[in-house]
Amino acid sequence: MHSTLFQIIQRKQAFEFNRHGRPVRDMEEKHSGRSLKGCPEAGSRSPAAGVGGGGHHHTSPELELEGKILRAVDFKAEGNRCYKEKKFREAIGKYHRALLQLKGVHVAEGPEENLPAKDKLRMTEAQKGLVECTEIECYDSLTACLLQSELVNYERVKEYCLKVLERQKSHFKAMYRAGIAFYHLGDYQSALHYLKEAKIREPTDTNVLRYIQLTEMKMHRCNQREKEGVKDMIG
Repeated sequence: MHSTLFQIIQRKQAFEFNRHGRPVRDMEEKHSGRSLKGCPEAGSRSPAAGVGGGGHHHTSPELELEGKILRAVDFKAEGNRCYKEKKFREAIGKYHRALLQLKGVHVAEGPEENLPAKDKLRMTEAQKGLVECTEIECYDSLTACLLQSELVNYERVKEYCLKVLERQKSHFKAMYRAGIAFYHLGDYQSALHYLKEAKIREPTDTNVLRYIQLTEMKMHRCNQREKEGVKDMIG
């Protein structure tokens, strides 16, 4: 995957040179590093200054596709920096912009029958891996940012956790956070399901164990109220 990604970056350099009349400096250095979660990090270039700027040079659909992917990686990296600096609102914006770039990738790659012949594209395996990795990290990081809010939008947390789990079923943090979201939304059955799945992967995690206990207590109280309600109806 690394060799293929390097080839992608080389072609991106050629694209930038053709579009702007000058090479992009330090492209290899920017995309050679990797984040803690295995996705490439970006360097100092602003994503907004990437592919798609001024000029009227023709650009192939393949290079446009690669440009979108690399811009998404850049936005994700900026989001990570904002998160580390506790600028959660800014981080959320960066992650959303990264996902917007990747949405464009999926549209470009869409079903062949829905696209003109000149626009029929298929991502390489390396590109697919990079897109999936970036999407997972963006959605996971969005949930982390949302949980730092004073008023947490648990419906959105749930949504993003489920998107992570669609792509990576064994993602521990997504399971745990999905459990928290369902708990606060009052869906204790679903909360217990995801929390127990998280416990299978991290049996001694104290936060998971605490939320399992809280969820089971809530379910017990709900069951007691239902029984009391039935008794009142009969009595």
